[in-house]
Amino acid sequence: MTQAMLQQYTALVDFLGRTLGPDYEIVLQDLGKKKPSVAAIANGHVSGRTVGAPLTNTAMQIITDHAYETQSSQINYRGLSASGKLLRCSTFFIKDEHGALSGLLCINFDDSRYRELSERVFTLCHPDEYAERNIAISAVPMSLEDNEPEAFYSSIASAAEDALQSVMNSASIPTDRLTQEEKMEIVGLLNQKGVFMLKGAVTEVAERLSCSPASIYRYLSRLNREKKP
Repeated sequence: MTQAMLQQYTALVDFLGRTLGPDYEIVLQDLGKKKPSVAAIANGHVSGRTVGAPLTNTAMQIITDHAYETQSSQINYRGLSASGKLLRCSTFFIKDEHGALSGLLCINFDDSRYRELSERVFTLCHPDEYAERNIAISAVPMSLEDNEPEAFYSSIASAAEDALQSVMNSASIPTDRLTQEEKMEIVGLLNQKGVFMLKGAVTEVAERLSCSPASIYRYLSRLNREKKP
């Protein structure tokens, strides 16, 4: 993002945060730097993040999948806060004059207080048994409820660890005594998730896979060669 864009959207983050209130987290993620990260945040207590936090798994996937090329935004998908609360999340794609993605403006809404209040009101209006059987406040709205929820990270280490755990679970690969081919498969799956766009992710993944950063780079180079026709 240009300095002018950064200043303008940072002011917008502050404005929206103060206007919408403490249950709405507003986040600006700057993708134009060598280390993409949170450039501005309002009401960061919702996810527990601060300026400098790494990209979320959803943000990395958006970039890797090039979803921004055919869409202007993604709205109403699930996020999961550090305290385990479900959030309603939406992301607006900030593009430059050439259509290249330069930033993300995200709004994450914690509606738990309102759902709890609604449930109490229903309980006051109806017998407990009737309310339990006939009235339910859905904790999972959203158009993407079957997808992996957005996860919010405070460090590169936590981002790499979460992505690695997700890959290991989905691929059913044993965690002990990994072969070279299994390690390369894991690296390939992590690369598809966009993990290696995070500065320092190579080192973190190498440590978890008990190999050197140079090995990770070799795996990535080999995978890139194999993708070419």
